[in-house]
Amino acid sequence: MTTMMFNQLIQIQTYEAGLHFVDGEFVGVLAPGRHRLWSVFRKQTVDIVSRRDPWLRHDKLDVIARSGLLGDQAVVVDLTEHERAIVMIDGRFDRILKPGLYVYWNGQRKVEIERYDAQDVRLQRNHLSRIARESLVRAALDVCEVQRFHRGVLFYDGKYVETLDPGVYAFWRETVDARVVEIDLREQTLDVAGQEIMTADKVTLRLNLVATYRVVDPLKAAAATLDVAQALYRETQLAARAVIGARELEVFLSEKENVADEIAAIARRRAETLGLELITVGVRDVILPGEMKDLLNKVTQAKKAAEANLIFRREETAAMRSQANTARLLADNPTLMRLRELEVLEKIAAEGKLNVVVGERGLADRIVNLL
Repeated sequence: MTTMMFNQLIQIQTYEAGLHFVDGEFVGVLAPGRHRLWSVFRKQTVDIVSRRDPWLRHDKLDVIARSGLLGDQAVVVDLTEHERAIVMIDGRFDRILKPGLYVYWNGQRKVEIERYDAQDVRLQRNHLSRIARESLVRAALDVCEVQRFHRGVLFYDGKYVETLDPGVYAFWRETVDARVVEIDLREQTLDVAGQEIMTADKVTLRLNLVATYRVVDPLKAAAATLDVAQALYRETQLAARAVIGARELEVFLSEKENVADEIAAIARRRAETLGLELITVGVRDVILPGEMKDLLNKVTQAKKAAEANLIFRREETAAMRSQANTARLLADNPTLMRLRELEVLEKIAAEGKLNVVVGERGLADRIVNLL
């Protein structure tokens, strides 16, 4: 509110201040109360402003701020090109000031000004997380939160600066291009699925692999590629094609564990350049074409039948060899033969009914003699 006076009484409330101008020049601040101003030859104006808003807003703010007439009633904040300020009012975040000239009133509310040099890029203050989620903060700062079990690789204009531990970080905008690449340090699983590979004997099969890995060098992982998981997937895929493509199907199926170890050894060398530790690689599934599966089933059945026949022949040969050894032993030892005959007669005598069929004469005579 602006009042032009010749002889007028001005009432200023306790929460107000009067900005006194004479012929357009700022001459001081009128305190709360009644003021009578006389003006005959000079033009006097008083702009009454509320001090409930701690910030003084006026089209002649630069004149007022540099006059030196504010005394201890107000504080002047003059921020240069590389300076920023965080404003706390009554213990709560209010705003972030960019370069410029500002004036705030003393007394009505508690105003705290924290000045920072934006050339430091990174804002470091206690309890940063309390103000990081404010929309006004994000207009002036790039805020980043590094989660638990992660590390943040910090770059300024594409140049590595440092590796950040879990926590909340903020960087001044309009200074440099600050970028944080967040890296998960936990063990992770990578599925290399649906790989169609041709073996050395021209059989096409579908293969599913599973690999486990973790990041051991966050800087390497961030600098080497945009996506370390995709890079490791590609290297594992190429290693599988090289190892399996050099083997025939039957050899591969019989050496799956060795094949997995070879794939891991090849992929592990590349993983080290990506800042990764490749822990394991395993063959999860091998899927064959339908006709090849039927053929292998027939081959397996034939092999099992041959193995069973061989076992049967071995058992039969062993039995005949045992009988031959027994016959030879009885022929060489009459007493043992006699004991054997008595055992047979004992078994015959134990039967309730005895039928004797006599064929050759020698056998009949011997049975009669035994009886």
